[in-house]
Amino acid sequence: MSISFMKSGMIIFFFLLIFLYSCSPNNVTEDSSLKKYFDDNHVTGTFGMFDNGHGHFIIYNLSRFKDSVYLPASTFKIVNSLIGLETGKISSEKMVIKWDGIVRSIPEWNKDLTMEEAFKVSAVPYYQEVARRIGKDTLQRWLDTLGYAAKNGRAVITTRIDTFWLDNSFKTTSDEQLGLVKKLYFDQLPFRKNTNQDIVKKIMLQEENANYKLSYKTGWGFRENGNGIGWIIGWIEENKHPYFFVLNVEGPHDTDMPAVRMNILKAILRQSGFFEGRK
Repeated sequence: MSISFMKSGMIIFFFLLIFLYSCSPNNVTEDSSLKKYFDDNHVTGTFGMFDNGHGHFIIYNLSRFKDSVYLPASTFKIVNSLIGLETGKISSEKMVIKWDGIVRSIPEWNKDLTMEEAFKVSAVPYYQEVARRIGKDTLQRWLDTLGYAAKNGRAVITTRIDTFWLDNSFKTTSDEQLGLVKKLYFDQLPFRKNTNQDIVKKIMLQEENANYKLSYKTGWGFRENGNGIGWIIGWIEENKHPYFFVLNVEGPHDTDMPAVRMNILKAILRQSGFFEGRK
C-alpha cells in the first residue's frame, strides 16, 4: 500500500470522525421542562435552539423536531424574498407592489407595500405576486438548489405557484427550518452575500436594544385536519453570540396563534437566561 494512499485514507477517516461527532446525540439535550409552556397555552409542538458557540442543541419533543413535516406558511417568505431578490423580480427591500384593491381582513395588507413592509406584516398577497413573477420553473430550480423542504426527497411544487406553501402540498421539518436560518445568518446560502442575504437578515430584525437583538419570521397556517400551525424561526444575539431557534406550535383551529406562539417563545427564552445581556 502506498504512503500517499494511506495518507488519503487517514484524511478521509479524520473527516468521517468529525462528521460522526457533529451528529452525535452527545451534543443534544432534550429539555422536557419546556412542555409546561405548551400546556399552559393548550397547544402541542416542539422547540429547538442551537448554541453556535458551543455546538449544542436544546430540544423539546425531539421526534417532532426531526421527523414531522408541516406547511411552512409565511416562514416561506424568507426563501421567497431571497429568490425574488436573486432573480431580480424584487429590485430591493424598497420595491413597491401596488395593492390589488381587494379588501382583506388584515388592514395592513390593504395598501401599496414595499417588500420590507410586506415582510414585517406578513402580507400574503405581496408574496403571492412575487412568486407569480418568479414563475414555477425558476422557483422549482431554486428549491432544488437549496434542498429546502426535502425531508422525504425532492420537494416538488405540485399545486398553484401562489399557494403551495400554504395548502399542505409542500412541507418542511423544524430541523430544516433551523438549518435555513443558520445558513442565512452565516451567508452560507447560494445567494449574493453582501446584498441579498444581508437584505433579508436586516428585515428579519424585530427587536434591538442594549441587551439583545431578536430576528425572526413568523408563520401561521392550518393542517388538513383543521388544526392551526404556528412557527417562529430565527435567532437571538447577545454579546454578538448567535443562538438559532425554531418554535413549532399546533392547536385547535380557533387558537390565537399570534399571541400563543410569542408567549411561548418569550417564556422559553426568558427561562434560558436571555434578555439580560448576560449570555
